[in-house]
Amino acid sequence: KMTEILFYHLTESTLEDALPSLLERCLERGWKVVVEAGSDERVVSLNSHLWTYKDDSFLPHGTEKDAFPQDQPVYLSTDAANPNGAQVRFHVDGSLPSVVEGYTRVVLMFDGHNNAQTADARVAWKRLKAEGHDLAYWQQNQDRRWEKKA
Repeated sequence: KMTEILFYHLTESTLEDALPSLLERCLERGWKVVVEAGSDERVVSLNSHLWTYKDDSFLPHGTEKDAFPQDQPVYLSTDAANPNGAQVRFHVDGSLPSVVEGYTRVVLMFDGHNNAQTADARVAWKRLKAEGHDLAYWQQNQDRRWEKKA
């Protein structure tokens, strides 16, 4: 079965605002997730954010600094490894998908206010399309809801 590849174009909120609810949906489906970020600083920032983004809950997760990566429901990283056997891989903060095989879903989230991320997402879209993958493009509307555009 081909990997489902989704592009999420952030236009109305930050990654920190949008990512937790998407991760929650993955966990509700019983999927493990790897979030590959573009920098160690972003991993540190997301690591802290996912513990505190809501007053009444948190997202269980770990990084390479934590023990038992194979047991983490969400694993934050800057490399292409899949130590927790994730079915879903998120690419954020400029990280781009190199390998998509072996995942149920690959999600590329990019900041529409960052010209480099937007340009890189366009290049990735063209490359993945040329490789024959099924792609979907989602963009935020003014209410911060996701609308499928392509």
